Amino acid sequence: ELLFSRLNNPSSLSRSHKTCAPDSALLPSSGHAAGPDVFLVVRGPQPNSVTEAQLARAASRGPTTSRRMRRRCYQSRAPDVVGRATVSSWPGTTLNLLKFPIINPTCDRIFRRQERLKEEALKTEDQLSDEEKKHLNHLKKQGYLVGRVGRTFKRQESSVIDFDPDTLSYSIDEDPCHISKKREEREEFTYNEVKDARWCFDTPGIVKENCVLNLLTEKEVKLVLPTQAIIPRTFILKPGMVLFLAALGRIDYLQGEKPAWFSVVASKLLPVHIATLSTADVMYEKHAGQEFFKVPMGGKERMKEFPPLVPQDITLKGTGTTEAVADIKLSSAGWVAVTAHAEVELLLRAYTPRGTTVVVREPPLLPYISNIRGARIPGTAAYRTKKPPSLVENLKTVGNR
Repeated sequence: ELLFSRLNNPSSLSRSHKTCAPDSALLPSSGHAAGPDVFLVVRGPQPNSVTEAQLARAASRGPTTSRRMRRRCYQSRAPDVVGRATVSSWPGTTLNLLKFPIINPTCDRIFRRQERLKEEALKTEDQLSDEEKKHLNHLKKQGYLVGRVGRTFKRQESSVIDFDPDTLSYSIDEDPCHISKKREEREEFTYNEVKDARWCFDTPGIVKENCVLNLLTEKEVKLVLPTQAIIPRTFILKPGMVLFLAALGRIDYLQGEKPAWFSVVASKLLPVHIATLSTADVMYEKHAGQEFFKVPMGGKERMKEFPPLVPQDITLKGTGTTEAVADIKLSSAGWVAVTAHAEVELLLRAYTPRGTTVVVREPPLLPYISNIRGARIPGTAAYRTKKPPSLVENLKTVGNR
């Protein structure tokens, strides 16, 4: 059961609450390693009525889902009236409860929205405006599947240009006067707009106790949390080899009959290094805290206060060379998908800093991720990276696009 507030009286949020089970829970995004946001909807007493909606999520790089949801379901004037939440690189910086008015889905509005979606579904990428193309190309750098979110209900902008003719006229003997910028007045909702409104509450992120981000400085967090689409990095390891993800995670391939593939899903700013069991400890002692591993940074002084890596043994059985058997999640630093020959048992040992956890995810989130790779780099255990093409889900495909 989850804690909710009655929306019929939003001012009662701080003094009275209601405990009830949500009618439905959606996962609108998964923008960061901390996990997807949960969008909870509680139905009202009347058919097709919504009492309230609430976003619950783990702490990450700011309220990214708030920016997406404000375009989908908020009132048409909400983006102009509701101030933008601060986006910070430090987890947990949404320090208060945010609320946004939800648009009332009347029959007329639903019909107009459906008509707009039908019209936009027939468009090709070449038919988009220059501004939309620029925005779409920017999104393609940040993800693989891109969905265009348009707006059916837009506020009409006035075509009247407000200017003072006296400021534009001066004699040849006078210097032009500087136009003082008028202070923009903040818009407010009217009483009629909010008296029967339903609201979406956006909660601060939940800081997890066993998260590696809690151990890092702000500069280190910026390296760990990706800002662009993650390109998987795949390596083939034999028994006796070790994979390092910066100095935040380590996986030892202890026993197995055949080589296995390890696909790293993490920020491209975190280096991956391959070693052997005989040299791994020396490598970590020598380079931890240095540029070689990047995170943590600060030399030996930093490593004195940073927790040591602690092991956890993992046993897996391969399902085939094209499908991963499991993901090994190295706290919030990223995860490694393991692909092995069918029926081959692997004995692995995963390390994360003390106080954090290793999670084995079965089945894996992306089972065929090891196939997203280029040719093997000669003389190394690495494969060349390969970025899949971005797909736009609601644009008509033309030619090979």
